[in-house]
Amino acid sequence: MNTSFDFVSSEDKPALIAFSTPEWLEIAKAALQELGYKVHTAATHSDFLVRFGQTHYQVVVIEELFGANTPAENLALTAIQNMPVNQRRHATFLLIGNAFQTFTPMEAFKNSVHAVVNASELFLLKQLVEKAAADNHAFLNSYREAQNRIATSGNRL
Repeated sequence: MNTSFDFVSSEDKPALIAFSTPEWLEIAKAALQELGYKVHTAATHSDFLVRFGQTHYQVVVIEELFGANTPAENLALTAIQNMPVNQRRHATFLLIGNAFQTFTPMEAFKNSVHAVVNASELFLLKQLVEKAAADNHAFLNSYREAQNRIATSGNRL
């Protein structure tokens, strides 16, 4: 178990990545750091779940075969897919794999993520993360505004 702590301040933009392929890991880490994210890397499924449960990550990028031979064996992805929306609403999820066509909405919906990215297009990851995060923010904007109004008005709309 990792005994060092990496604290996340209120000014940080935390991101969590989970990859088994070292080359993809480095590409994803570099792209997110270039966007100003504080990147945490999960080494195992349990590490991923512990980290995700402790920090409200803004972006989560996970490999389809992270720690698995088939997508069905990817316990971190399965946990995300079965997680209630209120526990994952704060994050934008991107799933990386060889079988996807990048930014196919039905494929993303089928995998319970915001966007899917074909591994051959990882060189575009910076732009794809920006687009997925912006789309997710626009989608949830009305909900967040209503939530803020309730919080600031003492439960009155």
